[in-house]
Amino acid sequence: QKVSVEVLDHLEHLALVDFRDSEGVERLQKEMEFADQLHEVNTDGVEPMDSVLEDRCLYLREDDVTEGNCTKELLQNAREKVEEYFVAPPGNIPLPKLEERDTFLQGS
Repeated sequence: QKVSVEVLDHLEHLALVDFRDSEGVERLQKEMEFADQLHEVNTDGVEPMDSVLEDRCLYLREDDVTEGNCTKELLQNAREKVEEYFVAPPGNIPLPKLEERDTFLQGS
């Protein structure tokens, strides 16, 4: 199954993954083939689950803060920030334009 440029663009923006080279596109196509096998599994009569542990009582532990007040140090790791927040892509990871990715899809 071939991956269209539009699908590739959409996935890059959702997953923040860069598929700029033919190896990335090939890997994505193999993952899609693997995922397609799930359509062959018969799930008739199987109730959807929220969690594999839904039949157990899960207890919450105390949330003890042992250190903090490190906002300034953490924000030093950001390439771009607004106020006291990290800026998510496209600010940090520039994605190529559709025309640039088209050449990778033709070769795969």
